[in-house]
Amino acid sequence: MEKKSNIYQMANIGLMAAVICILGPLSIPIGVVPISFTNLAIYIVLYALGMKKGSASYIIYMLIGFVGLPVFSNFSGGPSKLFGPTGGYIIGFFFMSLIAGFFIDNYIDKWYLCMIGMILGTIVCYVFGSFWLSYQAHLTASKAFAIGVIPFVPGDLAKILIASIIGPQIRKRLIKANLFFV
Repeated sequence: MEKKSNIYQMANIGLMAAVICILGPLSIPIGVVPISFTNLAIYIVLYALGMKKGSASYIIYMLIGFVGLPVFSNFSGGPSKLFGPTGGYIIGFFFMSLIAGFFIDNYIDKWYLCMIGMILGTIVCYVFGSFWLSYQAHLTASKAFAIGVIPFVPGDLAKILIASIIGPQIRKRLIKANLFFV
């Protein structure tokens, strides 16, 4: 039974990586940094799989994009995307998944703590992204913050709210169906 469980878990990690690959490229270009649905996908995956497996799904997504498949925003991919102006956000999403996933796993029954975890994770992602944007685009830190953070705060808060409503329902249904493995 354990082998079947491991195969099931690996399949779920791959499936959730595919979900991120489908939602990740969907973006609205508004400048150097587009509005992306990647963070919403990550939050939902964290509710469905938990921190460790959800973060593994994100790493798979990142590697798929790194090798050139068009899974990053605006259907782009390759090393140039990771090392380009928005690469810091792509790397920052990994740390966001660890922080948000920790809160989701440990405080699933306290929606407000899950939201705080997602907010803290998003702030860490903003820091990575802004510093890398500043370096790559030769901008001051405040200019990079103004371009790469301020316009995204309302939308990211909305994504966090959506995930905090949908995510617990997904996890409850997976647990009820005996399909959620820690």
